[in-house]
Amino acid sequence: MKAVLLIDFGSTYTKVTAVDVEGETILATAQSYTTIETDIINGLNNAVKLLKEQTGDIPFAEQYACSSAAGGLRMVAIGLVPELTAKAARQASLGAGAKVIKTYSYELTQADLEEIDTINPDICLLTGGTDGGNKENIVFNAGMLAKSQKNFPIIIAGNRNCADQCKEILKEKQTYVCENVMPRLDIPNVQPVQDKIRSIFLEQIVQAKGLSKAQELIQGILMPTPSAMLTAMKLLAKGTKEEDGIGDLVGVDLGGATTDIYSMSFGMPTMGMTALKGLREEYAKRTVEGDIGMRYSIHGIVEATDIARVAELSGLPEERCTQLIEYLATHTDVVPGGDDHELEALDFALASLAIETAVTRHAGRLEQYYSPMGVSYMQTGKDLTAVKTVVVTGGALIHTKRTAQIASHAQFTALDPFSLKPKEAEVLVDRRYILAAMGLLSTVYPETALRIMKRELVKDGTH
Repeated sequence: MKAVLLIDFGSTYTKVTAVDVEGETILATAQSYTTIETDIINGLNNAVKLLKEQTGDIPFAEQYACSSAAGGLRMVAIGLVPELTAKAARQASLGAGAKVIKTYSYELTQADLEEIDTINPDICLLTGGTDGGNKENIVFNAGMLAKSQKNFPIIIAGNRNCADQCKEILKEKQTYVCENVMPRLDIPNVQPVQDKIRSIFLEQIVQAKGLSKAQELIQGILMPTPSAMLTAMKLLAKGTKEEDGIGDLVGVDLGGATTDIYSMSFGMPTMGMTALKGLREEYAKRTVEGDIGMRYSIHGIVEATDIARVAELSGLPEERCTQLIEYLATHTDVVPGGDDHELEALDFALASLAIETAVTRHAGRLEQYYSPMGVSYMQTGKDLTAVKTVVVTGGALIHTKRTAQIASHAQFTALDPFSLKPKEAEVLVDRRYILAAMGLLSTVYPETALRIMKRELVKDGTH
């Protein structure tokens, strides 16, 4: 047996997974409160102690970690046009596992600069202009950032013809020059930026978040937790040279504060007489709905839908739903248990609506118009209608017997006929919360991680 320890330093919980890479099995999982206010090692030690109560005092040959503690990887993205370079910048940041606090377009104002200083991001991504195209915008914005009162790292990833000029303007700041995030119109180039974001995360942010002590105990904190999730989803879909993946998929990670959606699909139009509008999206896409979550962002679910729909799905009166929602908003650690059928019913409704809202926002849409050829369509975003698998994780989905019912809200409905959500997809459940751990493991043992995921993910929400 060769045991490997995989660690996820979360904002609330530190989760640990022990894997026998020779036997390709999960030995045990455990979690404990993250103790970043005192010493993050305490939470790790507590989690490992609980883990070893299940496995015995086994030695770990290797240890790897990811982290979203202390707010995760916080970024701002700056571009030229909202639908193009600004969207490409946001796409690159999210794909690197970041939490994008704000996206800016056109020329930064003094108010924008003050807002960026207030945010004080871990990284600022400065883009704008295709190669050989507009220079004025990114040069102007570099001049504005040079006046910033804070010293966050700045990645310059815009028009290559003025990258050196921007670097010179920002010479008093920590700057990194990357390939243009959109060298040609409508064609994003996100990988170089994502590699640089990960490099900065390892070099600087791990230390800034108080994780350097943890890094000394392991082989290194390899990536932000959302990046580990994205890596796992991509591996599961595409597979490796030695092992087939399961094909295109949509992933849902429903949390207390945010809902992350992943899609592994090129999402090109599948219907005749349909043209693609706007920026072509990456095969591996991640979006984060910061206003949609089961506890900290519980009001966002109601605001995005309606209290009447919460009442309809839960079977509870609207007034009672409102009372319980207010209670949960201030008692974020409460989970349904025992005979608490009201909370269980409410959580079912909230989870269903959170997924419905988040996947609808993530998926593409059709616009119908009339041309000399008859009815035609314009597609924005990805067409996910042919995707056959939805993978779900998160406490509200794992700790319920109604997972498949909740996950069905990720699928197409005739009530929203122009949404391009999956039409007929099977549900796979990450019942043991292993996806981030498998993303980590795949950096060293990809085939092992893939085979474990294919075996561990449970169909149709059954136990």
